[in-house]
Amino acid sequence: MWDYSEKVLDHYRNPRNVGKIDDADLIGEAGSLACGDSLKLFIKLDGEKIKDAKFLTFGCGSAVASSSILTEMIIGKTLDEVRKITNKDIADELGGLPQEKMHCSVMGQEALEDALKKYYGDDVEIGFRKESKDKVVCTCFNVTENQIWEAIKINGLKTVEEVTNYTKAGGACGRCKSVIQDILDTYYKKQEAGSKLTQTQKILKIGKVIEQEISPQLQKDGGDIELIDIEGNKVFVKLIGVCSSCKNASMTLKNFVESILKTKVDKNIVVEQVL
Repeated sequence: MWDYSEKVLDHYRNPRNVGKIDDADLIGEAGSLACGDSLKLFIKLDGEKIKDAKFLTFGCGSAVASSSILTEMIIGKTLDEVRKITNKDIADELGGLPQEKMHCSVMGQEALEDALKKYYGDDVEIGFRKESKDKVVCTCFNVTENQIWEAIKINGLKTVEEVTNYTKAGGACGRCKSVIQDILDTYYKKQEAGSKLTQTQKILKIGKVIEQEISPQLQKDGGDIELIDIEGNKVFVKLIGVCSSCKNASMTLKNFVESILKTKVDKNIVVEQVL
């Protein structure tokens, strides 16, 4: 038995905005009966504002709940505002979904994107990505490389199993699992390469974190911090005011400063206190 939130159960038992709009301005579709879940989203516009939205879905309770909450999320908003909605937003609005059911929230996002593409055109940038022609990775469920890449980026997915839970890719014959792993490896290699700072960037970031985050915290207790020097990953600071009057307190504050810099700048930073 899946562990559903009360909100998921409420929207499953009492779905909102079920049905179709005969004179809909936009219609978006996602999934297919062959894949086990399908969604058709109808949108009525008043200028660029969504006046009404309804849905028809075939699928499990999570699919119904995701579709229902999506209509509530978009009614009354402008098209520009709903362009930013991701599957994570849909799941969060429901109070969360089981990992194995996250693909239902993805289906909601994809139906919305399909509708918006008919308004803006195929090259519209929606959410975190720019829509373009994309190769299909999972032929069983017609999941593209771009959809997998986006699911990884938005939801922080780390394993092939998680990708399958969110997109269904790899959930049937499994032949595409090695390709999914390659996409994961490529994504995180790029992330790691992009996260490395030059020494100049590191120095500037350390100074900014100390000035904007660490110093204000210490000043609340009557203390402060002064950046003295930076050599590689060693950061030399002087704790002044109340901070420097007690050796034990100074050590505690040193650890506090080091912890923040490790988190915000580089995990290899070591803080040295200058007296």
